[in-house]
Order: sequence, then C-alpha cells, then structure tokens
Amino acid sequence: MVHIVKRQMYLILGVVFFFTGLVGVVLPILPTTPFMILAAGCFAKSSPRFHLALLNNRWIGQDLQRWEREHTMLRVTKIRATWVIVVMFTISIAVLMGKLWLQCMLIGIAVMLLFFLWRVPEGIEQVSSEQK
Repeated sequence: MVHIVKRQMYLILGVVFFFTGLVGVVLPILPTTPFMILAAGCFAKSSPRFHLALLNNRWIGQDLQRWEREHTMLRVTKIRATWVIVVMFTISIAVLMGKLWLQCMLIGIAVMLLFFLWRVPEGIEQVSSEQK
C-alpha cells in the first residue's frame, strides 16, 4: 500500500514539475531545465513510460540523458540558456519601466540564475560513429 502511495505521489510531482517547466519556457523568472530534471527523476520512480518520453524528447531529451548519466551540461546548452535568460529578462525589465525595485529584483534573479547555470560542470559532446 505504501509503495502505491509513494508511486502516485512521484507521478503527481512529476506532472507538476513538467507543467511548471513548460510555464518556464515563456516566463523569464522560472527556469525550465531544473523542473524537467525533477520531472524526469519523479517519472523514473513512478512511470517508466513518461520517463522514456522525456528522455526521448527531441528538444530536451539529450540534455536530460546527459544529466542522468553524468550530471553535466554542454557548453552550447549553457550558452543558449544564457541568451534566453538575457533576452527574456531584458524584455521584462524594459516592460517594467518606472518600477525600479522590480527591475532591480529581476536583475538580481537573472544574475543568480546565470551564476548557478555556469557552476554546473560541462560535459563533452559524444560523437556517434555515424558522424565520424
């Protein structure tokens, strides 16, 4: 009984983290990748089908597989994430003209996100035998 309850809790948390990650695609304050990593971890303990669906996703699957294998990110992924953070936060800050305290808060959040992003170890891109 306890096993079933734990599995259902992990499934619910996986769904919540997944949708939170989707919201993070459009909201600059909410990062996508950590929520997708959490969702993958929860699905690994509750739903092999959802876990595989995330790992085989064409947009985030390779990054999630690398995270599960090595706990690293590619430099190109970090650069893309940096650009998204900078562009989205710049737009948000420009929209909030006249609200200095909100602009300062967004700048602080962006700096913290970038700080933590660049502290993640970098992995090496594996070249498949087909690409050689």
